[in-house]
Amino acid sequence: MTFHHDNAHTRGRMKLGIGTYTYMWSIGFPGASPKRPMGPACLLRKAIELGASVVQMGPNIGLDLLGKSEIRALLDQASAANIEIEYGTRGLDASQLRPQILFASRLGSSLLRTVPEFEPGCGPPIRAIAAQLRPLLPVLEEHRVRLAIENGNIPALELAALVSCLNSPWIGVTLDTANSLAIPEGTRQVVQALAKYTFSFHVKDFVVRRAWHRMGFVVEGTPAGKGQMDLPWILEQLQLAGSVPNPILELWPPEQNELEATIALEESWVKESIQYLRQYFPA
Repeated sequence: MTFHHDNAHTRGRMKLGIGTYTYMWSIGFPGASPKRPMGPACLLRKAIELGASVVQMGPNIGLDLLGKSEIRALLDQASAANIEIEYGTRGLDASQLRPQILFASRLGSSLLRTVPEFEPGCGPPIRAIAAQLRPLLPVLEEHRVRLAIENGNIPALELAALVSCLNSPWIGVTLDTANSLAIPEGTRQVVQALAKYTFSFHVKDFVVRRAWHRMGFVVEGTPAGKGQMDLPWILEQLQLAGSVPNPILELWPPEQNELEATIALEESWVKESIQYLRQYFPA
């Protein structure tokens, strides 16, 4: 299965998708291990059930650990359902990213989303990151894969400066609506800085509320449409910037008393969120 790269971030329409961070509790992570962790094939089946058009496979599901026959079966299933696969990884080290670019190409993914691994405010200078990534530009172009660096670890203006410095149609950003709260930066500030560079869009709703004692704030996830994310305004900004990224639903369901209850809550949030998002992204 091959997807033809055609600068999808500047033409066409947004295609609603889910990803491995839509189902973090179901997939599992250190400290939260389900009895039957969701794997790539199950995630793809969920996408089919939900009528999603894209599945973004992140590093938390181990897609690159599958055998060739398993990957072939997965891609055949996606192709039969007309679902686009996007691939995700971690880090900005060129030696690690190069094989990930090749793997994304083999998957037919025109996008490789990556998350910087350093903590917010602790990364190297932008010039050093640019120097590290610049040798990858011909590799990205050769394999027609766009590298999308996610916000949240690099301040938005610095991330915009990095992409501008590299000045390549093959490097942009993954715009996440909540991650930059850790810097801290508000969603509007982040969107205004990064909209024109956006290759991928993580739709993650949230609410910020004061603690009962009024000394500090609590940040919690919500189903899409139930929090403080101003989706119509964000979509307007992306349109004005000429960006048409695929919106990928991500969720932060709060932990319940039992893991099974948390997973059930996650599933209900997914269905509720997809129903809300359909008014903006018709099937």
